[in-house]
Amino acid sequence: MPIRSDPLDELAIPDGTTVEEHDLVTDGDVIVGGQSTVEFGVRGDDVMAGERVTFDGHIEAAGDCRLDMWSEVEEDVLVGGDAYLGERARVGGELKVAGNVDIGDDVDIEQSFEASGHIEIRNPMPTVVFLVVYLSQLLRIGEEEAAEDLASELVDAEDDEAQPVVIPRGARVSDDAWRVSTPATVGDDCRLHGNIRAESLEVGGDNTIFGSLRARGDVVVGPDTEIKGDVTTRGGDVSVAKGATVWGDISAADVELHEHAVVEGKIRVSGELTQVRDALGPDPAGEHDGDGAVETEDDPTESADAEATDEPTATDAEATDDGAEDSVDGEGAEDPSAVESREAVEADLDGVVPMMGSDTGHSENGHDDAEVVPDAD
Repeated sequence: MPIRSDPLDELAIPDGTTVEEHDLVTDGDVIVGGQSTVEFGVRGDDVMAGERVTFDGHIEAAGDCRLDMWSEVEEDVLVGGDAYLGERARVGGELKVAGNVDIGDDVDIEQSFEASGHIEIRNPMPTVVFLVVYLSQLLRIGEEEAAEDLASELVDAEDDEAQPVVIPRGARVSDDAWRVSTPATVGDDCRLHGNIRAESLEVGGDNTIFGSLRARGDVVVGPDTEIKGDVTTRGGDVSVAKGATVWGDISAADVELHEHAVVEGKIRVSGELTQVRDALGPDPAGEHDGDGAVETEDDPTESADAEATDEPTATDAEATDDGAEDSVDGEGAEDPSAVESREAVEADLDGVVPMMGSDTGHSENGHDDAEVVPDAD
């Protein structure tokens, strides 16, 4: 991540995030921008919140928990590592910390307070201020690479680590709605409650969202994802991938819909509605190009048109000759055992099955035309 970019410029929900009984649950960290409101509890690894952030539930952090000044938590705060509470922070329930505690002035803890490590009462530097000062010092001494690594570690994770939940500044998150003024990204295998409102939306695969999607820009619905509501964009396009199901209406400028996607409601477009089909399968043998790649027909309707023409069809003899040409080997020599003549076939079947057109004195049903069939008694 470039050092000059804002790490809180989008709502990022990583893979496997769920909302369970009014709790946001994730395996990674939770990063909340300043002046945001989270109307449910949070369970994650490290939990970091900026200034004036409000949690209407509890916080369970397996690692560290850092709440900047004027932050409020209505219920308990349980921390498996160290805790940092800024000036005038408030905890409406209990504060239990397995490590050290750094507390600022006028911190209000309404119920019990327990800590296994050291307790220091002072004004810890706010998280954002601390990061700005630290990064500016690295840049001042010319350690630009180290500064970029530090910024990347705040919001990015390695391939084998869980990605963090990032809630941008000024957001409001609840069971009813996720409202942000930035782009939003939802990973795979998530289960979320609430309508999502964002600048643009990109939803991954195998998700279940109990709510609608609305954005000013483009909206992308990934494969095998269920949206239990409408999908609406004010000025962008909507794309629905294979296996996705939208249980409401779709409204957009242009809509791209996979042929195996399902829309239970209406589709309203001011531009174009495009249906995406799966790629055609391989052509029969003998129609490959020189490199071995399969060539597909540009227009599948051409073959149907050709069959519908009034051109005469090939006779049996011509079809036999064509089969003989297809059975020649690579050197051009014809394989005599590949095709038998009509006379040879008739000779083999002579006396067994009367052949049509032969003079046998019988009709097509195998009976003698002159034979009198007695009446049934």
